[in-house]
Amino acid sequence: MPGQSLNPDIPACFRHSQDCPSTKSRMTDRTRHRPSLSFAAAAAVLLVAALGLGGCAGMSDGMSTAFADPAKYELYDCKQLDTARKELAARQADLQRLMAKAETGAAGTVVAELAYRNEYIAVRGQTKFAEEAWERNRCQNAPPVAAAPVPPVIAPAPKR
Repeated sequence: MPGQSLNPDIPACFRHSQDCPSTKSRMTDRTRHRPSLSFAAAAAVLLVAALGLGGCAGMSDGMSTAFADPAKYELYDCKQLDTARKELAARQADLQRLMAKAETGAAGTVVAELAYRNEYIAVRGQTKFAEEAWERNRCQNAPPVAAAPVPPVIAPAPKR
């Protein structure tokens, strides 16, 4: 009985399944007839991946506070907040200028992203928290400092 199978149509090949001709032909047939990924399906997968990664590009707007300390400006008074807001605005403008300058060179977009983007996002987050503290403290913008009054220049009357 060692050479018999329970199914009379299939020979017993339990000891050496690789040498069994009936199993070998069935295995080859399955791999030969495996449906391949069509071009349309591959394009659909790439499109979904591109859309998924495209969503990451806009993520920096929502994640700008991830690199900033939310409690940094909690104990600041209005004068300190005013100074911090001006410094942050200047740094943000400086980083924007540096990123624009870097983008003009070869592979500039990559350089701008690697060199300045994280700091730019952190500064934006700090600016957001500074603005929230400004509003929470009900601070008012300081009136512009008036220059010393200049006396009007009166031209002498023309001689007759």
